[in-house]
Amino acid sequence: MATDAKEIAQKAYKIMEDVINSKQQVTLGLATGSSPEGIYELFRKNKPNTEHVTTVNLDEYLGLEGDHPKSYRYFMNEQLFDHLPFKETHVPNGAHPVSGEAAAKEYDEILEKNPVDLQLLGIGENGHIAFNEPGASFESGTNVTDLTESTINANSRYFETKEEVPTQAVTMGIASILKAKQILLIASGRNKAQAIKELLEMKPTEDMPATALKNHSNVTIVVDEEAASLLNDEQKAMFQPA
Repeated sequence: MATDAKEIAQKAYKIMEDVINSKQQVTLGLATGSSPEGIYELFRKNKPNTEHVTTVNLDEYLGLEGDHPKSYRYFMNEQLFDHLPFKETHVPNGAHPVSGEAAAKEYDEILEKNPVDLQLLGIGENGHIAFNEPGASFESGTNVTDLTESTINANSRYFETKEEVPTQAVTMGIASILKAKQILLIASGRNKAQAIKELLEMKPTEDMPATALKNHSNVTIVVDEEAASLLNDEQKAMFQPA
Protein backbone atom coordinates (compact mmCIF):
# COMPACT_ATOMS: atom_id res chain seq x y z
CA MET A 1 0.00 0.00 0.00
CA ALA A 2 1.20 3.49 -0.79
CA THR A 3 0.68 6.52 1.41
CA ASP A 4 -0.48 8.79 -1.42
CA ALA A 5 -0.65 9.28 -5.17
CA LYS A 6 3.03 10.26 -5.37
CA GLU A 7 4.12 6.98 -3.83
CA ILE A 8 1.73 5.06 -6.08
CA ALA A 9 3.45 6.65 -9.06
CA GLN A 10 6.88 5.66 -7.76
CA LYS A 11 5.88 2.04 -7.19
CA ALA A 12 4.08 1.77 -10.53
CA TYR A 13 6.94 3.40 -12.43
CA LYS A 14 9.42 0.91 -10.98
CA ILE A 15 7.23 -2.01 -12.12
CA MET A 16 6.93 -0.54 -15.62
CA GLU A 17 10.65 0.24 -15.81
CA ASP A 18 11.48 -3.36 -14.93
CA VAL A 19 9.28 -4.57 -17.79
CA ILE A 20 10.88 -2.10 -20.22
CA ASN A 21 14.33 -3.38 -19.27
CA SER A 22 13.36 -7.05 -19.39
CA LYS A 23 13.16 -7.57 -23.18
CA GLN A 24 14.50 -6.28 -26.48
CA GLN A 25 10.95 -5.59 -27.73
CA VAL A 26 8.24 -4.47 -25.30
CA THR A 27 4.61 -3.40 -25.64
CA LEU A 28 3.11 -1.28 -22.88
CA GLY A 29 -0.63 -0.74 -22.53
CA LEU A 30 -1.19 2.80 -21.25
CA ALA A 31 -4.02 4.74 -19.64
CA THR A 32 -5.11 8.36 -19.48
CA GLY A 33 -6.83 10.51 -16.87
CA SER A 34 -5.39 11.86 -13.63
CA SER A 35 -4.32 8.50 -12.16
CA PRO A 36 -1.21 7.90 -14.33
CA GLU A 37 0.00 11.52 -14.50
CA GLY A 38 2.54 10.98 -11.73
CA ILE A 39 3.91 7.94 -13.55
CA TYR A 40 4.35 9.86 -16.78
CA GLU A 41 6.07 12.66 -14.85
CA LEU A 42 8.63 10.10 -13.68
CA PHE A 43 9.11 8.90 -17.25
CA ARG A 44 9.84 12.49 -18.30
CA LYS A 45 12.23 12.95 -15.39
CA ASN A 46 14.12 9.65 -15.59
CA LYS A 47 14.08 9.28 -19.38
CA PRO A 48 14.39 5.48 -19.61
CA ASN A 49 15.37 3.97 -22.94
CA THR A 50 12.11 3.50 -24.84
CA GLU A 51 13.36 3.09 -28.41
CA HIS A 52 12.32 -0.58 -28.28
CA VAL A 53 8.91 0.12 -26.69
CA THR A 54 5.58 0.12 -28.53
CA THR A 55 2.59 1.60 -26.71
CA VAL A 56 -1.13 0.95 -27.06
CA ASN A 57 -3.61 3.15 -25.25
CA LEU A 58 -6.86 1.90 -23.82
CA ASP A 59 -9.34 4.29 -25.35
CA GLU A 60 -10.28 7.53 -27.08
CA TYR A 61 -13.32 9.76 -27.16
CA LEU A 62 -15.45 9.19 -30.25
CA GLY A 63 -15.58 12.28 -32.46
CA LEU A 64 -12.38 13.99 -31.32
CA GLU A 65 -9.43 14.43 -33.67
CA GLY A 66 -6.01 13.58 -32.27
CA ASP A 67 -5.04 17.26 -32.19
CA HIS A 68 -8.10 18.22 -30.12
CA PRO A 69 -6.83 19.47 -26.73
CA LYS A 70 -9.27 17.17 -24.89
CA SER A 71 -8.48 14.04 -26.89
CA TYR A 72 -6.51 11.26 -25.29
CA ARG A 73 -3.97 11.30 -28.13
CA TYR A 74 -3.28 14.96 -27.32
CA PHE A 75 -3.01 14.11 -23.60
CA MET A 76 -0.51 11.32 -24.28
CA ASN A 77 1.55 13.49 -26.60
CA GLU A 78 1.84 16.18 -23.94
CA GLN A 79 2.42 13.81 -21.04
CA LEU A 80 4.74 11.28 -22.64
CA PHE A 81 5.08 10.73 -26.38
CA ASP A 82 6.65 14.13 -27.18
CA HIS A 83 9.30 13.58 -24.50
CA LEU A 84 10.67 10.09 -25.21
CA PRO A 85 11.58 8.22 -28.43
CA PHE A 86 9.12 5.32 -28.50
CA LYS A 87 9.23 2.78 -31.31
CA GLU A 88 5.52 3.21 -32.07
CA THR A 89 2.57 4.77 -30.24
CA HIS A 90 -1.05 3.76 -30.82
CA VAL A 91 -4.29 5.37 -29.64
CA PRO A 92 -7.72 4.42 -31.04
CA ASN A 93 -8.80 6.73 -33.86
CA GLY A 94 -11.76 8.60 -32.39
CA ALA A 95 -12.28 10.48 -35.64
CA HIS A 96 -12.08 7.53 -38.04
CA PRO A 97 -13.25 8.60 -41.52
CA VAL A 98 -15.56 5.59 -41.83
CA SER A 99 -16.97 4.82 -38.38
CA GLY A 100 -16.17 4.06 -34.78
CA GLU A 101 -16.74 0.38 -35.53
CA ALA A 102 -14.10 0.55 -38.26
CA ALA A 103 -11.70 2.20 -35.81
CA ALA A 104 -12.36 -0.60 -33.32
CA LYS A 105 -11.64 -3.28 -35.91
CA GLU A 106 -8.39 -1.60 -36.94
CA TYR A 107 -7.33 -1.31 -33.32
CA ASP A 108 -7.91 -5.01 -32.67
CA GLU A 109 -5.58 -5.71 -35.59
CA ILE A 110 -2.94 -3.49 -33.96
CA LEU A 111 -3.35 -5.33 -30.66
CA GLU A 112 -3.02 -8.67 -32.43
CA LYS A 113 0.31 -7.57 -33.88
CA ASN A 114 1.52 -6.10 -30.58
CA PRO A 115 0.75 -8.43 -27.64
CA VAL A 116 0.80 -6.37 -24.45
CA ASP A 117 3.49 -7.19 -21.91
CA LEU A 118 2.07 -4.92 -19.21
CA GLN A 119 -1.27 -3.09 -19.17
CA LEU A 120 -1.65 -0.07 -16.91
CA LEU A 121 -5.20 0.52 -15.64
CA GLY A 122 -7.09 2.96 -13.50
CA ILE A 123 -10.52 2.21 -12.08
CA GLY A 124 -13.67 4.31 -12.31
CA GLU A 125 -15.92 5.11 -9.38
CA ASN A 126 -18.47 2.69 -10.86
CA GLY A 127 -15.83 0.02 -11.40
CA HIS A 128 -15.21 0.64 -15.07
CA ILE A 129 -11.83 -0.21 -16.58
CA ALA A 130 -10.93 1.67 -19.75
CA PHE A 131 -14.43 2.72 -20.90
CA ASN A 132 -15.97 -0.68 -20.18
CA GLU A 133 -19.00 0.42 -18.21
CA PRO A 134 -21.15 -1.79 -15.95
CA GLY A 135 -22.81 -4.43 -18.10
CA ALA A 136 -19.96 -4.65 -20.60
CA SER A 137 -19.32 -8.19 -21.78
CA PHE A 138 -16.22 -9.91 -20.48
CA GLU A 139 -15.84 -11.34 -24.00
CA SER A 140 -15.67 -7.97 -25.77
CA GLY A 141 -12.83 -6.80 -28.00
CA THR A 142 -12.31 -3.18 -28.96
CA ASN A 143 -15.71 -1.54 -29.39
CA VAL A 144 -17.74 1.65 -29.39
CA THR A 145 -19.42 2.23 -26.06
CA ASP A 146 -21.87 4.70 -24.56
CA LEU A 147 -20.53 6.46 -21.48
CA THR A 148 -22.65 6.37 -18.34
CA GLU A 149 -23.85 9.51 -16.61
CA SER A 150 -21.44 8.93 -13.72
CA THR A 151 -18.47 8.65 -16.08
CA ILE A 152 -19.51 11.77 -17.97
CA ASN A 153 -19.85 13.61 -14.67
CA ALA A 154 -16.43 12.42 -13.51
CA ASN A 155 -14.77 13.46 -16.78
CA SER A 156 -16.52 16.82 -16.99
CA ARG A 157 -13.75 18.36 -14.85
CA TYR A 158 -11.53 18.20 -17.93
CA PHE A 159 -13.99 20.20 -20.05
CA GLU A 160 -15.43 23.71 -19.84
CA THR A 161 -18.95 22.33 -19.42
CA LYS A 162 -20.51 18.92 -18.91
CA GLU A 163 -22.26 19.29 -22.28
CA GLU A 164 -18.86 19.28 -24.04
CA VAL A 165 -17.98 15.80 -22.75
CA PRO A 166 -18.33 13.22 -25.55
CA THR A 167 -20.95 10.60 -24.81
CA GLN A 168 -19.23 7.73 -26.64
CA ALA A 169 -15.75 6.29 -26.85
CA VAL A 170 -13.72 3.67 -28.69
CA THR A 171 -12.32 1.38 -26.02
CA MET A 172 -10.31 -1.78 -25.68
CA GLY A 173 -12.74 -4.42 -24.46
CA ILE A 174 -12.33 -6.50 -21.35
CA ALA A 175 -11.23 -9.53 -23.36
CA SER A 176 -8.59 -7.34 -25.01
CA ILE A 177 -7.33 -6.13 -21.63
CA LEU A 178 -7.14 -9.62 -20.19
CA LYS A 179 -4.83 -10.73 -23.01
CA ALA A 180 -2.02 -8.66 -21.45
CA LYS A 181 0.68 -10.80 -19.86
CA GLN A 182 0.68 -8.59 -16.76
CA ILE A 183 -1.82 -6.02 -15.47
CA LEU A 184 -1.08 -3.12 -13.13
CA LEU A 185 -4.08 -1.35 -11.60
CA ILE A 186 -3.64 1.87 -9.62
CA ALA A 187 -6.17 3.73 -7.48
CA SER A 188 -5.81 6.88 -5.41
CA GLY A 189 -8.27 8.89 -3.33
CA ARG A 190 -11.35 8.31 -1.22
CA ASN A 191 -13.61 8.48 -4.28
CA LYS A 192 -12.11 5.16 -5.44
CA ALA A 193 -12.53 3.41 -2.07
CA GLN A 194 -15.92 1.83 -2.80
CA ALA A 195 -14.73 0.49 -6.15
CA ILE A 196 -11.65 -1.06 -4.56
CA LYS A 197 -13.75 -2.63 -1.81
CA GLU A 198 -16.16 -4.14 -4.36
CA LEU A 199 -13.28 -5.34 -6.53
CA LEU A 200 -11.88 -7.34 -3.62
CA GLU A 201 -15.18 -8.64 -2.27
CA MET A 202 -17.29 -9.40 -5.34
CA LYS A 203 -17.08 -12.45 -7.54
CA PRO A 204 -16.48 -11.71 -11.24
CA THR A 205 -19.60 -10.03 -12.55
CA GLU A 206 -20.31 -7.84 -15.56
CA ASP A 207 -22.12 -5.49 -13.19
CA MET A 208 -18.67 -4.49 -11.91
CA PRO A 209 -16.24 -4.58 -14.85
CA ALA A 210 -13.04 -4.49 -12.79
CA THR A 211 -13.91 -7.84 -11.24
CA ALA A 212 -12.93 -9.39 -14.58
CA LEU A 213 -9.35 -8.95 -13.38
CA LYS A 214 -9.95 -11.90 -11.05
CA ASN A 215 -9.90 -14.05 -14.18
CA HIS A 216 -6.28 -13.04 -14.84
CA SER A 217 -3.28 -14.77 -13.28
CA ASN A 218 -0.90 -11.80 -13.00
CA VAL A 219 -2.50 -8.65 -11.59
CA THR A 220 -0.78 -6.12 -9.32
CA ILE A 221 -2.95 -3.56 -7.50
CA VAL A 222 -1.35 -0.46 -5.98
CA VAL A 223 -3.60 1.76 -3.86
CA ASP A 224 -3.08 4.56 -1.39
CA GLU A 225 -4.48 4.80 2.13
CA GLU A 226 -7.56 6.75 1.08
CA ALA A 227 -8.47 4.29 -1.67
CA ALA A 228 -8.11 1.50 0.90
CA SER A 229 -10.07 3.33 3.59
CA LEU A 230 -13.14 1.05 3.38
CA LEU A 231 -11.17 -2.18 3.64
CA ASN A 232 -10.90 -4.24 6.81
CA ASP A 233 -7.53 -5.01 8.37
CA GLU A 234 -7.26 -8.39 6.67
CA GLN A 235 -7.90 -6.84 3.27
CA LYS A 236 -5.45 -4.01 3.89
CA ALA A 237 -2.80 -6.57 4.81
CA MET A 238 -3.01 -7.88 1.24
CA PHE A 239 -1.42 -4.64 0.08
CA GLN A 240 1.41 -4.57 2.59
CA PRO A 241 4.95 -5.32 1.38
CA ALA A 242 6.07 -8.89 2.06
